[in-house]
Amino acid sequence: MKKYSYIGISFIVLIFGILFFPKIMERIDGNSVNHHTRLNNSKELSFIKMNNEKKKVPDFVFLNQDSLFIGNEDFLGKVFVVEFFFTSCPSICIEMNKNMKILDKEFGERENFGIASFTIDPNHDTPKVLKEYAELLEIKSKNWHFLTGNILDIYSLSNSGFNIFSSINPDIAGGFEHQGFFALIDQNGYIRSRDNGMGSPIVYYLGIEDENSEKQGVDMLKEDILKLLNNE
Repeated sequence: MKKYSYIGISFIVLIFGILFFPKIMERIDGNSVNHHTRLNNSKELSFIKMNNEKKKVPDFVFLNQDSLFIGNEDFLGKVFVVEFFFTSCPSICIEMNKNMKILDKEFGERENFGIASFTIDPNHDTPKVLKEYAELLEIKSKNWHFLTGNILDIYSLSNSGFNIFSSINPDIAGGFEHQGFFALIDQNGYIRSRDNGMGSPIVYYLGIEDENSEKQGVDMLKEDILKLLNNE
């Protein structure tokens, strides 16, 4: 029975991904997503806009690695970074969390900073598995939450809430595909980013190495997190 249930959920998520992926590529800030790597040094960070309204993180509540319910209210008043990953990922997640550890080392002891890592494989990534994963990464910060929950809620949050694509794909290594982006959220729950030098926000920060960029996403994030923490 569980096998058929999982197949059904997988089918729904696949359809969800097919429907949302083209839209993700054209929805933000005047119906276009910008991921340029040519960046300026403007101090003021941009707000991400959809339909001319500032994009705010939608409500969510999931279980963390300690089996505690964590939601938006736990991050209010904090600057935090979001990613979508899975513990058995054989590729980009390894590098993403290596870079996320850099941010955790820099800001993890601050009460006004946090990290939310949402698994896109919640059927496997239970709180127990996430706890073991956090221990394997030697995460000591209490402000880094590895989150799991209902699979459809997670994919809705990823694809619709953040416009960061993720989907079940049995044809690729690991069985899932997702974008290796980090999202930066301010103290009031708004998604923020720097300008690309051409009048548009970059929207997200690349969580893996970009060979075509002089400055890496994690380096930009360190600078921009500090701006938000200092209310610049």
